[in-house]
Amino acid sequence: MRIEQPTEKSPALDTILWVLVVAIVAAVPVLNSMYVNESLFYRVLGGLVLAIVAVFVATRTSQGGAFWHVVKGSRAEIRRVVWPTQSERNKATLMVVAVIALMAVVLWALDGLFGWIAGLLLG
Repeated sequence: MRIEQPTEKSPALDTILWVLVVAIVAAVPVLNSMYVNESLFYRVLGGLVLAIVAVFVATRTSQGGAFWHVVKGSRAEIRRVVWPTQSERNKATLMVVAVIALMAVVLWALDGLFGWIAGLLLG
């Protein structure tokens, strides 16, 4: 699967788009306080719509396009991962729990030993 490289855009256009993104994000709490008498559901829905619009505008910038390119590459890599079976996962979990229990006992014993030594030295 080939993922296309993001294209470079003009710095002026990027600046304008980032200002637009900041304005949209800043508008969310302002509009939320203006429409405080409306239902919370509609205010949250409006905030989500504005957030989606802000993300869409941000992906049109050079930096946003590069980030989106990384996200697509990550998705491609996740598809290639060989995930462990349930028995492998259970064995690994039991090993982690056993090591944690062993370390707890070792630390408890060291704490008792050092406490006993401190008690002898300090009287």
